[in-house]
Amino acid sequence: MTVFEQIKTLLDEQSIEYAVSHHEPVYTSEEAARIRGVALQTGAKALICKCDKEMFQFVIPADMRLAGRAVRRQFGWRKLRFATPEEVLQITGLKPGSIPPFGSLFDLTTYCDETLLNNSRINFNAGDHAISISMRCDDYIRAENPHLGTIAEATPPS
Repeated sequence: MTVFEQIKTLLDEQSIEYAVSHHEPVYTSEEAARIRGVALQTGAKALICKCDKEMFQFVIPADMRLAGRAVRRQFGWRKLRFATPEEVLQITGLKPGSIPPFGSLFDLTTYCDETLLNNSRINFNAGDHAISISMRCDDYIRAENPHLGTIAEATPPS
């Protein structure tokens, strides 16, 4: 079963409504927002990180970045780094940028930045650069049950 099919099964089993869109492949949050026709902050950016010796998934709004230093302090981790593309592939079977915000599908603990809840709907790649899902944010929280907290910070202007 593909990751997309796993997500559909998870949501269908909980009677959660969602919309699927097929589109040209997208590789950045900005491209994804543009092709979906939605605001950038509604994107649920899923990041896999190695914290000390364990892997975790962090889900943040697409217009923000992971607050690495603050997250390390908050959880008492000495080291935090993004997983390499090879590690992401090994853990998920997917390429970076196609990871859905469901760490539970990969036996990863999921942490979600609570500012994502400012959106009524979230949008994310569903295991494929050319497939997106849009769903109610509160349904995502119910389906994934991530740990909520402050893990993201504003992206500095370029």
